[in-house]
Amino acid sequence: MNQYWILIAILLPIVGGISVRFLPYKKKWELHVFLEAIMITTSLIVWGLILGGPTEVFHVVHFVNDLSISFKIDGMTMVFAGLVSILWPLATLYAFEYMEHHKRQETFFMFYSMAYGVTLGIAFASDMMSMYFFYELLTLSTVPLVMHTLEREAVLASRKYLYYSLGGAAFALMGMVFLIVYGDTLEFTLGGVLSADKVAGHEDMLLWIYLFAFLGFGVKAAIFPVSEWLPTAGVAPTPVTALLHAVAVVKAGVFAIIRLTYYSFGTEFLRGTWVQNVVMVLAMFTAVYGCSRAVKESHIKRRLAYSTVSNLSYIIFGVTIMTPMGLVGALCHLVFHAVMKICSFMCAGAFMHQTGKKYVFDMDGLGWKMPIVFCTLTLSGMGLMGVPGLAGFVSKWNLAAAAVASQNPLAYFGIVCLLISALLTAIYMISIAMRAFFPPWGFDREAIAGATDPGWKMCFPIMLCALFTILLGVFSSPLIQFFRDVAAGIY
Repeated sequence: MNQYWILIAILLPIVGGISVRFLPYKKKWELHVFLEAIMITTSLIVWGLILGGPTEVFHVVHFVNDLSISFKIDGMTMVFAGLVSILWPLATLYAFEYMEHHKRQETFFMFYSMAYGVTLGIAFASDMMSMYFFYELLTLSTVPLVMHTLEREAVLASRKYLYYSLGGAAFALMGMVFLIVYGDTLEFTLGGVLSADKVAGHEDMLLWIYLFAFLGFGVKAAIFPVSEWLPTAGVAPTPVTALLHAVAVVKAGVFAIIRLTYYSFGTEFLRGTWVQNVVMVLAMFTAVYGCSRAVKESHIKRRLAYSTVSNLSYIIFGVTIMTPMGLVGALCHLVFHAVMKICSFMCAGAFMHQTGKKYVFDMDGLGWKMPIVFCTLTLSGMGLMGVPGLAGFVSKWNLAAAAVASQNPLAYFGIVCLLISALLTAIYMISIAMRAFFPPWGFDREAIAGATDPGWKMCFPIMLCALFTILLGVFSSPLIQFFRDVAAGIY
């Protein structure tokens, strides 16, 4: 019975989103109630499925041989689907107030809702073929969101996002083809699916294929040198960038890299090879590179975008350690970063929505005019820095512990990169708080005279995510134990 509920969870927001264009709504609040009901119902179904535990593979469409669209629930599904199902309804509620003066709202919410179902398709996919199918659909459903305003800058950003994504998809497809030829199955199996007999004599070629597939999925994960689309996509409305940078697109890329590394090629095949060193160096370089760019950036959303580039590479660094502890650290930061970063972007969007301004130097003195927004932004920034007692400290501690336990000298250098990144994060996040609460003497007070916190539809998700940042920092032990069980193959 759970098998059919998986289909319902995926299709409900897709069908609900499409229906937005056809159902008659006399008032905007009717549309909002309908959409929020779809989001919450879908999330409740997802959590019902998660609490029901792992399931067997459910084949929906069979093409040829082992190629099919199939779903199942395992530990990775629980992590990703659980994260998405908590944050998406909150982001949707936030979007209602943020988009109230925008044109083409029906089109916006149609694709916004559809992207939820597509992201769940990635989470529930049981094999590489199914995940790849929904991975491509995610690109198609989010491109219209990036170009929503139809301004020249938005159109150019959407093209860049599309070109990068299609190029990455080609490399990822290459990996899937070679898994078909050299693997026993495409089903995700912890430890990998490569056949020892088929692989014999072709090891170096398959290492190159893994690298290409890693870079292919790494486009959405914003790994250097294919990360520049992400800051450019910041021209999209904030509800879109909040999900792009925290949940849907970038986390789908990281999720795909985890599946590729631990569940397809297998860490036993990859660990200790030159390709492990290459991908680990890429992750470490990107972590420092993203923070360095964030320090120099004055546009608030682009600053947070480069911060995302850096933090995604923390997760990828954990993946490239290629041990169970590394996977635990990666999953920990995947979840904790999502909560902190969506809070940061929502705060940035609230600042832009209430003031019409975009730059950090426009925030002088606003901390006293918009206390909810800037207190929560400061809190999320401290979490991203890794201040003890907040979520970011827990995930960075687990990543560092995994690096030490791996006894890989290159991973030790990764700890240095994490420390450098934490310092740079402190610079670009605390500087915002300093401007907001301790502005320079003689700043223009008249310019911020009318600024206030936004309404409850925006403030409630912001405050709830800030609360999650604290709770995950203080009461993380049960969740960390669950991640250990996932890494051990118990789920």
